[in-house]
Amino acid sequence: MSIYNKINAGFSIGTGEPVTAGIEDIIYIFNADDITLSYDPNNPLIITGLSANNGAKVYKFEGTNNSFNALSKLVKTPVGPRYTEEIDFNIAGFSIDIKNQLMAMGYGRVRAIIVNNHHGSDSAIEMFGAVNGLVLTDAERSAADENLDGGYKLKLTNPDKLREPYPPRAVSIAAANAPASYSSTIAAIEALLG
Repeated sequence: MSIYNKINAGFSIGTGEPVTAGIEDIIYIFNADDITLSYDPNNPLIITGLSANNGAKVYKFEGTNNSFNALSKLVKTPVGPRYTEEIDFNIAGFSIDIKNQLMAMGYGRVRAIIVNNHHGSDSAIEMFGAVNGLVLTDAERSAADENLDGGYKLKLTNPDKLREPYPPRAVSIAAANAPASYSSTIAAIEALLG
């Protein structure tokens, strides 16, 4: 039986590095089939590499003032725990290019990488939709919405009936001759930008 099915540690509130809520106003999104993921052979919760297939790219979406949010919820099913994953974010605009991207995210599957505001964890950077991908399930625009200046409110979540088998995976990518760190992981993601 795998160690992932047994409790093996206790936890306490840390006073040295208290947890900080929220995620940074940056989301990295890519087509699910465009990037190959490598996992730690000893722990399926850790992604150790991202490799672009045939020149595929990662796209960076930037927001402001805590306009992005991520959510992961445990759901008990007859075959074991599964996780519903959601990412909410806003786009300040409604150009044809934006509408094309929204259509692509609604029909195809994407994966998303978020950066937590709390960097003092080995899960400071997480991937949503690692196994089944995410689809755009909500794209709402009210032309009179002053908060978004008439832009879109978006939600990426799991496709119908396809929850994730694990919570969001930690992304931890090592540099060429150094161990994995927050900065080496961000550098590896940024190197794949379109």
